[in-house]
Amino acid sequence: MTHGRDTNRKSSGSASPADVKAIVAGTHGDPFSVLGLHEWAGGLVARCFLPGAEDVMAFTLDGEKLGALALRDPAGFFEGPVSLKTRQLLRYEARNADAEWQLVDPYCFGPVLGPMDDYYIGEGSHLRLFDKLGAHLIEHGGVPGVHFAVWAPNARRVSVVGDFNAWDGRRHPMRRRADTGIWEIFIPELEAGHAYKYEIIGHDGALLPLKADPFAFRSEMRPATASVIARPASREWGDSTHRDFWRATDPRRQPISIYEVHAGSWQRHEDGRFLSWDELADRLIPYVADMGFTHIEFLPISEHPFDPSWGYQTTGLYAPTARFGEPEGFARFVDGAHRAGIGVILDWVPAHFPTDAHGLARFDGTALYEHEDPRQGFHPDWNTAIYNFGRREVMSYLINNALFWAERYHVDGLRVDAVASMLYLDYSRKADEWVPNVHGGRENLEAVEFLRRMNATVYGQHPGIMTIAEESTAWPKVSRPVHDGGLGFGFKWNMGFMHDTLQYLAREPVYRRHHHDDITFGLVYAFSENFVLPLSHDEVVHGKGSLLNKMAGDDWQKFANLRAYYAFMWGYPGKKLLFMGQEFAQRNEWSEGRGLDWHLLDAPAHEGVRRLIRDLNRVYRERPALHARDCESEGFHWLIADDRDNSVFAWARFSPDANPIVVITNFTPVPRESYVVPMPAGGRWREIVNTDAAGYGGSGVGNGGQVHAAGDHFEAVITLPPLATLIFELAN
Repeated sequence: MTHGRDTNRKSSGSASPADVKAIVAGTHGDPFSVLGLHEWAGGLVARCFLPGAEDVMAFTLDGEKLGALALRDPAGFFEGPVSLKTRQLLRYEARNADAEWQLVDPYCFGPVLGPMDDYYIGEGSHLRLFDKLGAHLIEHGGVPGVHFAVWAPNARRVSVVGDFNAWDGRRHPMRRRADTGIWEIFIPELEAGHAYKYEIIGHDGALLPLKADPFAFRSEMRPATASVIARPASREWGDSTHRDFWRATDPRRQPISIYEVHAGSWQRHEDGRFLSWDELADRLIPYVADMGFTHIEFLPISEHPFDPSWGYQTTGLYAPTARFGEPEGFARFVDGAHRAGIGVILDWVPAHFPTDAHGLARFDGTALYEHEDPRQGFHPDWNTAIYNFGRREVMSYLINNALFWAERYHVDGLRVDAVASMLYLDYSRKADEWVPNVHGGRENLEAVEFLRRMNATVYGQHPGIMTIAEESTAWPKVSRPVHDGGLGFGFKWNMGFMHDTLQYLAREPVYRRHHHDDITFGLVYAFSENFVLPLSHDEVVHGKGSLLNKMAGDDWQKFANLRAYYAFMWGYPGKKLLFMGQEFAQRNEWSEGRGLDWHLLDAPAHEGVRRLIRDLNRVYRERPALHARDCESEGFHWLIADDRDNSVFAWARFSPDANPIVVITNFTPVPRESYVVPMPAGGRWREIVNTDAAGYGGSGVGNGGQVHAAGDHFEAVITLPPLATLIFELAN
């Protein structure tokens, strides 16, 4: 790369041959020192590089002719004196034998970013990076256009290329801000909708594959991979009631029932096309509202190249995927959900990223976002790169992304994927495949600091949001505040509950007595964290089958087991999560390549399960005893925990100033008459849920809608239906 100056030419206002050669070759690292307006002994000289032009005339923006520029290099380098006394913006008229065109010179503009941006970016404390980096439609110097900025500190040269400049990296090389390693340029009169990428020459002089913008707010539809200049969001939100409610409440004490959705396969058009966000809003929001779920949780919707990754290998953290339309459509979806009283949670993936050539991998020719050492920077399970959480710019990039979704799209929560893989340096690695921390331990101290800062920042900036950790180990205080030594998450997925209970229900009932602890053990740690009970997508893929087919027994017993299990879970302490399709007992394993089997609802057994889930959500939401102390041991009391022989479990749920609830499950196909349960209070108890009810597809065994508890121990004599859960509420 050349930056040389020829002092003999400087007095004439001509650029040095070395500068001209570098500009024409597209290798100059400081194009603003050559192009645009520059002082010389006789006044001001204008220089531009316009490939294809044969003649160039310079004008002021007001139309005053300043003179023709001379062709210095046949590739399109022009220069010449202009009759100006002071610097101002220039417009060029260019022509060749076939065409004429005009443009405002981008190299006459000063920088957009300022010293305070440099300071906070360098410090890693900038909380508005998404307002500064990426492509922004702005007015600069009174001229509309697009400001581009990208972090590539080890690059020799960075250019914006796109469908507006023939993807020619020589046309718009950027200005380097030395203190931060950020490159920027303002391209006047450029509009929204254009595709673009960054062309980067690495520190070794090698030209890299074109890179998508890490801060792109919109992307092309796969398999295309370019970023797209997006208009700033101009949505008039109507969700203040929803957001004010969650800002003022403690979510641990609220009913939270989450419907987990893969937006590309909930439903599809008959020809296999995806639904748009607006079509999803028309169908999904009313369905979720009718079913009584409080939140929709989407598998990652950030841009990703490969459908079977389900969005967990994202190349565009700031861009809602183009699969469902423009980004504004997602904003309309969230607003519509909020107006219907439904929250929106996004699965968020700060643990790793794919190594696609157009993505973050070796972004400026070096391990910039990832670690250089594959023992730290490569994920063996997913063949992906691991973020370098110890680099403040990377930490800031990810924290700003969390803030971005909360601010720009009003999302209610982030479920953070694969937290365990972040916390442990030896996660899924052999003894010689990882690097210990500074203390010789296996804990990833940089990742811990990132998670704490992310949670503290998100909760501090956006009260009312919640963060949820998918974390499968015994790491302490995952859902405790940072000031209390915790990671700062609001909730944690209870992976143990999911594993143990599904393992139990896969056994034939005759053997369940030998595995009673699969059910009771979870209450040993149920209040150590703020738990969400997940029956997630991970349990119905990769040969695991659907939840229905995990249940033991013949078809009738499978349905009965599943209904009993759902009511058991809705009565168990913890917030609820159910993956789409399982609310009507989808038979097939889930596939991202097709819609759910909605035709199953024509069958009474499947419709019965759907009706049960709707009723469970209603009961759960309306009874504080079932949700207000989900995260506190005072809200739970075992009534029967040791009846192994009959595989019966019973407990009570409590909340201040609310009637207690009793949950009883019989996990055998044997009806049990005159079964005695010690209730928490005497009197009449209403049977508010019976999963064996005929309307759900059961056999109709029950208690006529109520039982009575009497005597010193408030005993109630109850008929327990086969493979069923009963829920009672004190009536007086």
